[in-house]
Amino acid sequence: MTDEDALDFAIVVYREDECWDAELLPVTLTSDLKGLIHALRQQPSESGTIGLVAVGDEFFVALRVLGERVDVFLSDIAASWDFPLARQVLDYLDVPVPDEEELDEILQDEETVLPAGDLSIFADLGLDEMELGILSGDIDLLPEDVLSSIAARLGFSESFERAIESVFG
Repeated sequence: MTDEDALDFAIVVYREDECWDAELLPVTLTSDLKGLIHALRQQPSESGTIGLVAVGDEFFVALRVLGERVDVFLSDIAASWDFPLARQVLDYLDVPVPDEEELDEILQDEETVLPAGDLSIFADLGLDEMELGILSGDIDLLPEDVLSSIAARLGFSESFERAIESVFG
């Protein structure tokens, strides 16, 4: 897949009758955090509802809704300058958007990606903070590849890949 082929997508993942399932959400939710949280709350699930969003080849957001609790993880804070969803996530997390000088420092080292949010978002499902940090910091992986790895690690790879197939064909 080339950079031009990279697409935005949002997927809801939920557990029903001890089985994981995943469905594609409307692409408009890739730029609307409140709408995304609302959509995740509409899907009942045994262990919380998971939202996985990829914005092109730029960044990803992972969410987990369990009752009133919403945990959010953003793979790259630098994306907040160019993408509404990344900025909304930082606002939600009460993390300041980097100013121009801070952004220049972040972008100076092309090997560094700074995430924000809850690194332990999936720890109880078997993906610890260290693994999520390593996956999200791998600049050679596209967001959909990282999300695919997360899905495999959490045990819903098959459902996730089916949903992805409907995006990429």
